[in-house]
Amino acid sequence: MARRISLREFQEHLSRRLSGVAQGESAASLLGIEAGRSRWLLDLSESGEILPPPPFTPVPLTRPSFCGLANIRGNLHAVTDFPAYIGEEATPPHHPAARLLLVGTKYGNNVALLVSRLLGLKNPADFNVGPAPAQAPAWNAATYTDADGNTWHRLDLKALLSDPHFMNIVA
Repeated sequence: MARRISLREFQEHLSRRLSGVAQGESAASLLGIEAGRSRWLLDLSESGEILPPPPFTPVPLTRPSFCGLANIRGNLHAVTDFPAYIGEEATPPHHPAARLLLVGTKYGNNVALLVSRLLGLKNPADFNVGPAPAQAPAWNAATYTDADGNTWHRLDLKALLSDPHFMNIVA
């Protein structure tokens, strides 16, 4: 059975890996997340801080996938329920495995994604690249398969944050 680590240990490990990426280490890493029943990979250098979901302030007349605003250390972040956005079942914000990814900071946006759970750091060498999904948006960059036959999707955060449909929260 895999050893359970605390959120603090995971974030410290993630911070060390991010520092290595910033310093140009060659070992590229991916962060695995679960959005409903689908698995996603995002570039570790693009991912931001990870934390348990705080309370959200709802915003009227917005899309159902828009959770509202979250106050993170005095900064407001627009929170989208990523599983709901991609057509999966909405994530209960107080589910013990749910996590908030602050993904827009690198691109000058206070945007966060609510995800069902984290699946940890993944090595790109452990995946076989498949064709991009047919008629998928630009942010669904590729499909991968792991050694167990699980399908993973590559999330291009820059493309997601520049997608007008994603950024338009009005219902």
